[in-house]
Amino acid sequence: MKKLNWSTWIIYIVLFLLSLSVLVPILNLVAMSLSDPLKVHELDGLDILPKGFSLINYEVLFSNPLIVRSIFNTLFITIVGTLLNLFLTAMAAYVLARTNFVGKKLVIVFLIVIMVFEPGLIPEYLLVKDLGLLDTYLSLILYKAINVYYLFILMRFFEDVPDSIIEAARIDGAGHFRIFTRIMLPLSKPALATLGLFYGVYHWNEYFRATIYITDPNKYPLQVVLRQFVVQQDNTSLLGAQTVLSYDKIASLDFSSLQAGTIIISMVPLLILYPLILKYYAKGALEGGVKD
Repeated sequence: MKKLNWSTWIIYIVLFLLSLSVLVPILNLVAMSLSDPLKVHELDGLDILPKGFSLINYEVLFSNPLIVRSIFNTLFITIVGTLLNLFLTAMAAYVLARTNFVGKKLVIVFLIVIMVFEPGLIPEYLLVKDLGLLDTYLSLILYKAINVYYLFILMRFFEDVPDSIIEAARIDGAGHFRIFTRIMLPLSKPALATLGLFYGVYHWNEYFRATIYITDPNKYPLQVVLRQFVVQQDNTSLLGAQTVLSYDKIASLDFSSLQAGTIIISMVPLLILYPLILKYYAKGALEGGVKD
């Protein structure tokens, strides 16, 4: 077994402490959300185990139709939006990276200008209004359907694919569509997984534009509903007439532990998604693609 030197130990210790600084607050929130409402006050900021055990906070949250509906709204927006983002970004990246057409340099300059100078919220709102997308899911799904920064990342990845692979496909009679679907996309799984994670996190956490474009509470994404409760401390949306729990159960709740439960609900899907995506980071995109 290889002996570790002192510098490696220092790196491990620093990484361990950084990991603790992230994990302890999350575990503390989990402990608060699972604690007995009458014992939550006994917890301090470093406790990671619940005092007692109770699922009352999650019963309240999941018994409210508004919360359940907002979860499905967010899942729909995130899944459809991410798939659309990846499809359009990949197509645009392939065209710009692997084809030559008149005005290509001008298009790239135009994209750089868009990336540096955004139009602002007012022109964006007027455009959404003119397109008739107000109070629709499309107003959130279509926003930044192609992120220019991610587009350039994928372009660079496509450019690194060896020309010998593309030439071999063309000799076999493959056109642009087959090259794109059968070669570029399979070889780009690590890049697509990474960009999919970025796009997905954006859609899942989006609340600002939802508060502007969405007025129907039944179409609210999860973050809007939870923000009203956690940040604005408006508990009417969670503890109002829509809940099916008894008044006695509601009266026994601790507000801070209920807030912790809402935060955990919004975090769990992303915590599950990250390990599934990280496995692609270590894979070589072109491993075995070209033989000497």
